[in-house]
Amino acid sequence: MNAMSSYHDVVRIRRHDHVAELVLDRPQAMNAVSTAMARALAAACADLAADRGTRTVVLTSTHERAFCVGADLKERNSLTDADLHRQRPVARAAYTAVLDLPVPTIAAVHGYALGGGFELALACDLIVADPTAVVGLPEVSVGVIPGGGGTQLLPRRVGAARAAELIFSARRVAAEEAHALGLVDRLTAEGEDRTEALDLAARIAGNSPVGLRAAKRALRLGHGLDLRAGLEVEDAAWRTVAFSGDRAEGVAAFNEKRAPQWPGE
Repeated sequence: MNAMSSYHDVVRIRRHDHVAELVLDRPQAMNAVSTAMARALAAACADLAADRGTRTVVLTSTHERAFCVGADLKERNSLTDADLHRQRPVARAAYTAVLDLPVPTIAAVHGYALGGGFELALACDLIVADPTAVVGLPEVSVGVIPGGGGTQLLPRRVGAARAAELIFSARRVAAEEAHALGLVDRLTAEGEDRTEALDLAARIAGNSPVGLRAAKRALRLGHGLDLRAGLEVEDAAWRTVAFSGDRAEGVAAFNEKRAPQWPGE
């Protein structure tokens, strides 16, 4: 993959060694997710998922005041019911593509992350935010529901009752409260969300790529299962790494007191 790849000029990928920065770049619309942007996001994620050199992904935004304000309502209001029905799988595929990335993912959030914008962040494993961040799922206030995974991802993050309160009330949550509630995982100094997210991603990317993918798979597939079933998921993931080249290199590097050179297989 090139150091910089562009998808319809609204989504970009920047390479930072083994860290891929997935950039939302539709600033004139505060990164509102149009049909074209949804297609671009799905295509970019497909390329990242297939790239064995990618060990972590950081989702960022070029807009100074917004991470992403959700669905493009201007476009949405121009659609007929039939158009909306046809557009739904395209929109859904974009959110699923982020959720299904096989490597650890981090959202770097500043400014508004509302509706589908917050759902993109929720699709990531970790959320880093600065003090300007405002998050929320306000869909019921305009007659719909969170349709990018919010009704399923938010309760997994903060619990069923708290998720219900946030979704039913449609309220916006500022950064400090969002951190206290567990809606975001790290709170940075203002303007430092991207830098800190990239730094965290680089630390993660120093670990075994085989191990990272297997650990994410076990975490995702095991969540919500009963303990015994979850342990079976974990055992299956362990078996994929136990006899890998990465494990052999990890043991050798530990014994030789050197940094590992991961083969990634």
